[in-house]
Amino acid sequence: MKQLLDFLPLVVFFAVYKFYDIYIASGVLVAATALQLIITYAIYRKLEKMHIITFVVVAVFGSLTLFLHDDVFIKWKVTIVYALMALALVISQWLKRPVLKSMLGNELQVGDHIWARLTWYWVGFFLLCSGANVYVAFNLSQETWVNFKVFGLTAVTLINTVITVLYLFKHIPEEQRKELK
Repeated sequence: MKQLLDFLPLVVFFAVYKFYDIYIASGVLVAATALQLIITYAIYRKLEKMHIITFVVVAVFGSLTLFLHDDVFIKWKVTIVYALMALALVISQWLKRPVLKSMLGNELQVGDHIWARLTWYWVGFFLLCSGANVYVAFNLSQETWVNFKVFGLTAVTLINTVITVLYLFKHIPEEQRKELK
């Protein structure tokens, strides 16, 4: 259910873009992201910091896109969110409190060096996505950018999630691996 809620604003943005335009889609994205927060809080009684930060970035850049009638702002939103996620991972690693370990460490027992590798892997991934978004957004058509944002970035994120799970599974102790099967 939680993953479905995470994709709600993206799906709504894409559908509205296809039927209307980038400006209406940006306004609806802001509303859908706010609705996502409300539903998430109603179900789970808590909000993750990244969801709140994402909402603020979406609200600012989506509103600027809508009010100034300039799609440059919504295009930068994607880059900024990915860069913030990379920064959050870097800071958590420097503080010796890796976010990935805090999210998955209770279920999967692997060494700190594995969590560090995964953290740096995801930092690189988010920075690569951030850079790719800048390239696509400002060198290709708006239609291509929307498709890249919705399908391309979603697909590579899912692929990287699978790679992460396989990497973790390879490094967990044999007895824990048997429990997971």
